[in-house]
Amino acid sequence: MKRLALLLVVATSILASNSIDTAFQKFWNARNPNEAAKAIGDIAKSGVTFEEALRRLKAGRSYDAQKAGVILASNRTEDGVEHHYAIGIPDSYDPSRKYQVRFQLHGGVGGRDTNQPRGTGAIGALAGDEQIYVLPYAWNRAPWWSDDQVLNLNAIVDSLKRTYNVDENRVVVSGVSDGATGAYFIAMRDTTPFASFLPLNGSTMVLTSNGIDDGKIFPNNFLNKPMFVVNGGLDPLYPAGKIEPWIDHLAAGGVDISYNPQPQGAHNTSWWPVVKGPFEEFARDHPREPHPDRLTWETADLVHNRAHWLVIDKIGAQPGDTKTFVDLNVWGSTNPAMKFSGAANAIFVRETPAGRADAVRKGNTIEVKSKGVAAFTLLISPDRFDLSRPIAVTANGRTVFEGRVQPSLETLLKWAARDNDRTMLYAAEIKIKL
Repeated sequence: MKRLALLLVVATSILASNSIDTAFQKFWNARNPNEAAKAIGDIAKSGVTFEEALRRLKAGRSYDAQKAGVILASNRTEDGVEHHYAIGIPDSYDPSRKYQVRFQLHGGVGGRDTNQPRGTGAIGALAGDEQIYVLPYAWNRAPWWSDDQVLNLNAIVDSLKRTYNVDENRVVVSGVSDGATGAYFIAMRDTTPFASFLPLNGSTMVLTSNGIDDGKIFPNNFLNKPMFVVNGGLDPLYPAGKIEPWIDHLAAGGVDISYNPQPQGAHNTSWWPVVKGPFEEFARDHPREPHPDRLTWETADLVHNRAHWLVIDKIGAQPGDTKTFVDLNVWGSTNPAMKFSGAANAIFVRETPAGRADAVRKGNTIEVKSKGVAAFTLLISPDRFDLSRPIAVTANGRTVFEGRVQPSLETLLKWAARDNDRTMLYAAEIKIKL
């Protein structure tokens, strides 16, 4: 009887293990976050523990060998727009290794009337270290500074991670001319997936133009990620001398920015042989921290409302709003070359109410300062918090949460399906209403 009981226990264990394996394989095989979310139910029903699910999510899917060279691909974003892009896979691609990814955004957006790709899709003269290159395409109805392209880049990142062994903490965005301006825009709209931004021969000031500035562009969001910027001294469009006051303004406000002007540079990349080394060194030396100790996010909607573990859920002025924010949208210099017509010399317009939250984590304590935020969510990583001890949250000087949080399999799987990221996993949510 004891032997029979033991055999039953072993058989049950094998069946349970097979059920878990099958459920996770369905999850890994999902083609996008929506399909992954539909696979969550099978994982929950499999009987997997939180600890085992966390272990499997950190390990991630298995990757197969892939064809090297340039691969043309396309997607249709959630708003129904079709996008084409090219992927450059190193000849030595090894699925057991993690690879850095560089998005390279092209210029000349206004002169493109269709979404069709141009050229071979190869990185060409701007090649650097061994990595995966992504060359998306923009056109005049879907420029880099549009929410549609935010969706596009996000969808490409997700798709890449389902096929190639991408280093989630080394995905960078660069661009030339209009592509550089696009890199600035993406940095202010969707910081979470990216490690750093490297705009070349571009200008943030392009985004102040009528028809582009939609009242939802926030320079304070630059505070989250480092930047490597190049402008040419002889560039007739964005000369280094005119860009430098803006760079100084950002640096004085706390943005981690490396400015690399090329005095003899025109509106081209003839300086690349000189810049390539420092450019790639910067990318290597600034990996993304998936759970930063300090975050800043500002938004005027609940679509682009997240920076890593900070999510703004509701916008609205509160009696205890902080009055001490330094606002990078306010130009304080008397430099006549940089004058803005907005209220209080604002750089970008503010036609709709916005909310901003700055969050700092120290151990199991989170301090939040906010303005125009009525509710927010904090995502709790088991890699950064001691879940055996209470977590304390203060907002604008008062305690708004204090207590233990329980690891939740549901929460873990929900965010794993959305983020598709082995290094950015969450055990719990703390929802705060101010």
